[in-house]
Amino acid sequence: MSAPVSAPVSARAVLFACTHNTVRSPMAAALFAQATGEPAVSCGLNAGEQVNGFACAVMAEAGVDLLDHHPRTFEDVQDRPELIVALTPDAAVRAEQVAGVPVEVWPIDDPTLTEGSREQQLEAFRQVRDDLRARIAARFR
Repeated sequence: MSAPVSAPVSARAVLFACTHNTVRSPMAAALFAQATGEPAVSCGLNAGEQVNGFACAVMAEAGVDLLDHHPRTFEDVQDRPELIVALTPDAAVRAEQVAGVPVEVWPIDDPTLTEGSREQQLEAFRQVRDDLRARIAARFR
């Protein structure tokens, strides 16, 4: 897999990718837009049915509305990005197949695998949100 890219990248040309485009990648794209004032695109290997409710809840805590997000796949993305940020190993493999596009891999835990109370599950989603926010701030300031 490609090494992290350090050169500046046009904000409109960033694609965040994960597995189903229902948790991590839409959260990342929304946080990117909040931090930079520029939109980003997100997709998954497969398109889930709808954005995860816990993801919506923790993003609402951060002042971001994900309710209008519609999951999509790599094939649904029409514009070629300048940079793909893969949030899962499988997304990184698929991203590497997009010829000539730099790929950064940010392995982010899947909060949907967290068991326990509602609060424990929400905390797992908050940790993902906060991890993404910190990585975006460090990479795209």
